[in-house]
Amino acid sequence: MNGVNSLKRGLVAITFSGFMVVGAWAQNSTTTPPTPNPDVVQDQKDINQDRRDVHQDTRDIHQDRKDVANDRKDIVNGKTDISNDKAQLHNDVNQYGANSPQARADGKDIRTDRSDVVADKKDIVSDKKDLHRDKRGRRHDRRDLHHDRVERNRDLNNK
Repeated sequence: MNGVNSLKRGLVAITFSGFMVVGAWAQNSTTTPPTPNPDVVQDQKDINQDRRDVHQDTRDIHQDRKDVANDRKDIVNGKTDISNDKAQLHNDVNQYGANSPQARADGKDIRTDRSDVVADKKDIVSDKKDLHRDKRGRRHDRRDLHHDRVERNRDLNNK
């Protein structure tokens, strides 16, 4: 009987500890966590929004820099096209005459290339303005982010 009694005592001990664990778990799961300060919650939402804004502004700045570089390449290529068209015009005038259809087509190509270069220069100006605006916007968003973090910390300390 000694072995059976010890087996019964072991089962009782395991069952009792199981009830204790279930009771503690039930008590923990029914208690509600403390309600966070609404100012802190709003400050955190503002911080998250400002971080997204800074990220988007940084992406816009990178894109504007790429646009400026591409426009500069377009201007260089346009000037190269103009010089090639001038050489072709010179050859066609010598070969076919000044009023030949080939010479007129070359003159038209030169005018088109010049207008493309002018358009590319205007694009650079526009892209530089966009770049400046995006940098300024990012600066403002970073300042807002800093202020929101300061407010959140102030609200956390004033609990």
